[in-house]
Parts: sequence; structure tokens; C-alpha cells
Amino acid sequence: MARPYDRQKNDDHRSPLQPPGAGMVSVIIPTYNEADSIAATLGTLGRARGGFEVIVADGSSPDGTRLLVEAVIAGFPRPLRVITTARHRALQLNSAASVASGDAFLFLHADVTVPAAAIEALEEALRDASLIGGNFQIVFEGASAVERFFTWAYRVRRPFGIYYGDSGIFVRRLERAGRTACLEPALTVSDRRWRIQGLLPTLASWVWIQTLYSLGVPAEYLARRYGPVRNGNSSQ
Repeated sequence: MARPYDRQKNDDHRSPLQPPGAGMVSVIIPTYNEADSIAATLGTLGRARGGFEVIVADGSSPDGTRLLVEAVIAGFPRPLRVITTARHRALQLNSAASVASGDAFLFLHADVTVPAAAIEALEEALRDASLIGGNFQIVFEGASAVERFFTWAYRVRRPFGIYYGDSGIFVRRLERAGRTACLEPALTVSDRRWRIQGLLPTLASWVWIQTLYSLGVPAEYLARRYGPVRNGNSSQ
């Protein structure tokens, strides 16, 4: 783990768009069979203001996800690269973090819409030296009562320290614990899991996994029972 942020030692990789006092952010996106989503997500990131780099960690997708990212690199307005690992979320995240240049990491899912002000909000939050990380508010795609309910539920649960990876978790390179924050503007998150699997099975899986995790069941065991949903196929 790198040392805590030191402004003088990190000035050499600060973007000219980056405000004084903020370390550079490394945006890390793990992917697997995200050919239908990754271009749109990178498109919204390309319009985001602030100083950051983007690293896509692809889990050896057979659907051409890596090729789509590579096609965007030359015209992307920020540093962008793609690395390939085995398909394993922790391995993908750790591999990207190991080559990242930023003083803070923002971990994004490949199917989110990133507001233009999101990185600036993150930079502003990180000016508070007591803050070690946090996440963003989220709004689920769609206009039905289901999406409105889940958007509300996420906001209600956040004060209790319950938030998931789809809300854009960010963290400093630090060696100690501290406060976290929940930022606006909100990320727009896909509703594909319950649209494909169904509302009740999705709710049941969330409650079941949260309960078992609280009881001490290892995360590695639970991860194998919460499969990804891609391209209309819940078995991928």
C-alpha cells in the first residue's frame, strides 16, 4: 500500500484541470462481457470535469469488451488504458490498483452513467483530510415504482453504513481508518438485474447474502452464488 497522500510528492501527475489541494483520482472499472455497456459509460466519463485517469480491468471477456475500450483510447480526453486478467472481481480490482497513478481510487461498475460534476465533487470531498472514502448517491434507471423504491431504499440504508459497489465506492491510499461520505451528484445505475432475474428473486438474493455475510460467512463463498447478469443472460 502506498504512503498517505503527500501533495508535494504527487504534483508531478496532477492534471491542469485538477483543483489545488486534490490528489489525482484513478477511476477503475472491472468488466466481463460488457460490450453492451462500456462504451456508454466511457462516454459519460469523457465528459466529466476534473483531473483523473481511467483503467478498465477486463476479466478476459469473450465478447470483445477489450477491443471496444481500445478503440476509444486515442480519442479519450483523459489517460485511459485497459488491462486483462482472469475473470475474478477482486483480482481485476487489485491488478488495476497496482498500476494506478492516483492518490484515490474510484471503483465504478461498467453500466453506470457518470454525471459531469462527479469527479469534481470527489476532489472537493477529498480536500477534507479526515475523509478516507465513501460513495455516491444513486438513481436507478427507469420510471416505475420499483426503481423509485430502490433509489429511496439506498438513501435510507446509507446512514447505517450499508452501500454496495454500484454506488461508486471511492477510497484514498491510506493505512488507517476514518470517515466516509456519500456524494452528490447521483450516479445513474442500471436496473438490469431485476429486469432480467425478476424483482422477488433479486430481493431474496440480496437479503440472503447480506444475512449470511453478517453471520460471518466468507465473502468468497457468497460471491460464487451471486452471478453476474450480462446481455440478457443471468447465467453468464
